[in-house]
Amino acid sequence: MGYGVKVEVWGDYALFTRPEMKVERVSYDVITPSAARGIIESIYWRPAIRWVIDKIHVCNPIEFTNVRRNEVKSKILASNVRSVMGGVHKELYINTSADIQQRASLLLKNVRYVLEVHFELTEKAGESDTVEKHYNIILRRLRKGQCFQPPCFGCREFPANFRLYEEDQVQTAYSGTKDLGFMLYDMDYSDSDDIKPMFFRAVMVDGTIDLADCEVVR
Repeated sequence: MGYGVKVEVWGDYALFTRPEMKVERVSYDVITPSAARGIIESIYWRPAIRWVIDKIHVCNPIEFTNVRRNEVKSKILASNVRSVMGGVHKELYINTSADIQQRASLLLKNVRYVLEVHFELTEKAGESDTVEKHYNIILRRLRKGQCFQPPCFGCREFPANFRLYEEDQVQTAYSGTKDLGFMLYDMDYSDSDDIKPMFFRAVMVDGTIDLADCEVVR
């Protein structure tokens, strides 16, 4: 925990899709821990470290808006790719004119969070991988605005701005306790043949979701 950092992220729109919604996309009220981890890994990731989200501070009021977008209803199947590799003639493209359809999405707008995160060394860490080394790298990248790939809020069309948050206190948009219900925590990749979602009961206290002692349900 001594090598944790605070990262402020903000953007115009966000979509953290609820998995129980099958057709129309509906966002969770706040960013999920897995989406927060994805943003941090977009800024700096190495096999030698593993990022852990400790707290999520909600700095702007939760606001929703409806957006209707053009999407495609089909995808290129892996079985078709394997068939083509085996010599079978099949078209490996999506005809957007024929497959286009409109879907509505319930998005978050004007989002701003402060993420408290820390990293741990993994079994892939070498002799040169020290916590001081990776800590200084993430600080330098945050201050310079550098990233491995552009971070986003759930979907690529919703980019996330970021910076190092160096103030001691975080000003949140809420006071009191607000129960947000069960949210997606992360995906369990321990078995690559059986990847399972993990959920937790999200309780926001004075605008902060503390993930240190939350109960994860598989």
